[in-house]
Amino acid sequence: MRSLWLFILLAVPVTTLAHDETTSATSTLTVSETGIVPHAPDTAFVTFGLETAGKSLADAQKRNSTVMNKVMDRLRELQIDKERIQTSSFTVSPQYRPLPNRPTETSPATPEIIGYVVNNMVTVEIRALDKVGIVIEEVLKAGANSFQGLHWGLREEQSVRLSALKQAAAKAREKASVLSESLQVRLVRVLSVNEGGHVVRPTPHMARMAMEASVGDVSISSGELKIEATVTLVYEIAPK
Repeated sequence: MRSLWLFILLAVPVTTLAHDETTSATSTLTVSETGIVPHAPDTAFVTFGLETAGKSLADAQKRNSTVMNKVMDRLRELQIDKERIQTSSFTVSPQYRPLPNRPTETSPATPEIIGYVVNNMVTVEIRALDKVGIVIEEVLKAGANSFQGLHWGLREEQSVRLSALKQAAAKAREKASVLSESLQVRLVRVLSVNEGGHVVRPTPHMARMAMEASVGDVSISSGELKIEATVTLVYEIAPK
């Protein structure tokens, strides 16, 4: 039986897979370009709020609610729709009694709470840009004591971004064509496409100015947004 198995094993042919070292790696050319489309903003987002303190949490919340209700009433008078008003943050922070400075005094095992601070922040979407300065001024007059600034936006940002992408892709193809001619190679096909982009917004420099403007008009300039898109193309190339 052992001789029979040895005969069978010897009869089976042995196949070896040899690595084809003659296969060359694909030559590629990578190009990247950016498209920029300027556009005037059509929306402003203003963030403001109120910070109140009280000996008890109920007292701090009551003070905060009373003033914020006046602010909301003023926004309604300015014809800001309620769906354009959103609470962006609401925090409650306990205030502790300071630790004694003298080393002879013993500190309590648990820090003593002596009060609370309530911070309520609201973001308002304003579509009538001529109202931005008025809204900032009026909410400060109504009692808001914290202003986080404003930023500008586009309601139809996607369509503008597609225009920037189209511009970037055309510039990338043109660059690839020029490079291939200079390098005396042929563009075979596109292997991969990557895209990205962002919106360049004006600096919100009016935040501190608006906070200091308790009376008088607040002058706001919306400036211009720049929508940027980047396209990266990877081409397979071959000798001419």
